[in-house]
Amino acid sequence: MLTRRIIPCLDVKDGRVVKGINFLDLKDAGDPAECGEAYDREGADELVFLDITASSDRRATVVSLVRQVAEKVFIPFTVGGGIRTVDDFAAVLREGADKISINTAALEDPELISRSADRFGSQCVVVAIDAKKTSDGHFTAYKKGGREDTGLDAVEWAVRAEALGAGEILLTSMDRDGTKSGFDLELTALVADNVRIPVIASGGAGRKEDFADAFSLGHADAALAASLFHYHELSIQEVKEYLRDRDIPVRL
Repeated sequence: MLTRRIIPCLDVKDGRVVKGINFLDLKDAGDPAECGEAYDREGADELVFLDITASSDRRATVVSLVRQVAEKVFIPFTVGGGIRTVDDFAAVLREGADKISINTAALEDPELISRSADRFGSQCVVVAIDAKKTSDGHFTAYKKGGREDTGLDAVEWAVRAEALGAGEILLTSMDRDGTKSGFDLELTALVADNVRIPVIASGGAGRKEDFADAFSLGHADAALAASLFHYHELSIQEVKEYLRDRDIPVRL
């Protein structure tokens, strides 16, 4: 069985790491470079950096911040937010990112996935899907930092993204984001069972048990958390030891 990954996420706004609930009520959580360095030291498998207002503000990712974080971390580093073109991919990869996450740009120009995968390889292309449950029980994909419902079925979009060349799906439940009520296992399993590429579960981690559930019930390949780690409610080491004791393979 493949080793499962634990990934802290830096949601960055105005040069600071922030965290909210359901994408709202953002609170300061520290300096991006300092946070990244601490997570590298604590045993994170990867790090995700999301410039959360770049797309809605229609501006580019703050590459100087990306560079500052990249200089401090030695684990795989994914960057997203405001990346719209293959040239944007190249610019951020030059600053030290290993992978690029795209959400709004991919929804508005799906062929960007193919063009980027052709140039940099599928392993570089992470398609982020922010999904919310509808009144009829389906999940739709949102863009612009969760501000705009596209009406697209999230599972169908994940399948299409894989076909276009995505190497990984970063799947966030908007309903669970910041609530610490557990990952949305229904959503996660729906997507994971319909694609062959790795799926990162995101949104809702609150307890060690939630990570185990993401892997055993949600069929995720990785689990991402933010506030839980930012505010030292749980350490990455604690989570990994808990998983190891339940025979879920992790890198210690």
